[in-house]
Amino acid sequence: MNLPKLKIGDKIASLPIIQGGMAVRISLAPLAAAVANEGGIGVIAASGLHPPELVSHIQQAKKMTNGIIGVNIMVALSEFAELINVSIREKVDLIIAGAGFSRDVFKWGREANIPIVPIVSSERVAKLAERFGASAVIVEGKEAGGHLGTFDSLFSILPGIVKAVKIPVIAAGGILYGADIKKALSLGASGVQLGSRFAASEESSAAPEWKEAFIKAKKEDVVIIESPVGMPGRAIYTPFVELLLAGRAPKPKTYKKCVKCLKDCKRNYCIIDALVRAQQGDVENGIVFAGERVGEINDILPVKKIIQKLVDEFKASMTEVV
Repeated sequence: MNLPKLKIGDKIASLPIIQGGMAVRISLAPLAAAVANEGGIGVIAASGLHPPELVSHIQQAKKMTNGIIGVNIMVALSEFAELINVSIREKVDLIIAGAGFSRDVFKWGREANIPIVPIVSSERVAKLAERFGASAVIVEGKEAGGHLGTFDSLFSILPGIVKAVKIPVIAAGGILYGADIKKALSLGASGVQLGSRFAASEESSAAPEWKEAFIKAKKEDVVIIESPVGMPGRAIYTPFVELLLAGRAPKPKTYKKCVKCLKDCKRNYCIIDALVRAQQGDVENGIVFAGERVGEINDILPVKKIIQKLVDEFKASMTEVV
């Protein structure tokens, strides 16, 4: 049995696989285009990018693929509206909105005929999103990396949300293998989103040191931190994270020139600076977001091979005798 196609709005992907929008500067044009070229939906993460940079990556991705390219934009960003505006202007194929809920984005997407796909973690928010005009929802469980909207597992909340809405539901958080895809689809999901597996790809824009820390991480190295946006986040234990958990993370000098990248920020530390430092290779003084199952990832592979493995694993799982 082959994997089904995924239809969101008027866009149809030949594989029901969305690549997670991982920030800061992990999911850029090279990764998004590589996934789109294999039949999935490639996603550029807008967090940490100013509008002109996002435009550049959208244009670059479109030159690299004829596949489906979306953007992931955190509602918590102070430039949220501006980033949405340039994404619409560049005619992206879909917009994913997480870390908050915006009613305005549905209106903007409807006017531009661009599907809006919010990240949700409850039936209530999923229903609300459908009512406002979401083309699909991404249901993210506690297994996900980065900012978390729930401490409930994906497969415990997925069935209820599938029943609560009529639009496509995408399962996210802890999806690593073809068997995980099979389980998500068997519970009614129309597709899946993978972040951590694609973070550990040749095409992700993380520095070699970041990727090395990622694939060396064990289950016990993954911890929950508090983000300045007021949400919990899942990250790999680093010296900086150790200070953060102890309440001793240094406030960077850049706060004197704070660009106010977040609408609401506790200012106990600069998460953008910490994420950028790690992405550029300074892992000890930065934050590496990762999913709960990162300890099961032990190699860096090209996107093409990652997707082929997922497809092969899915087919194998369909022939297993229960």
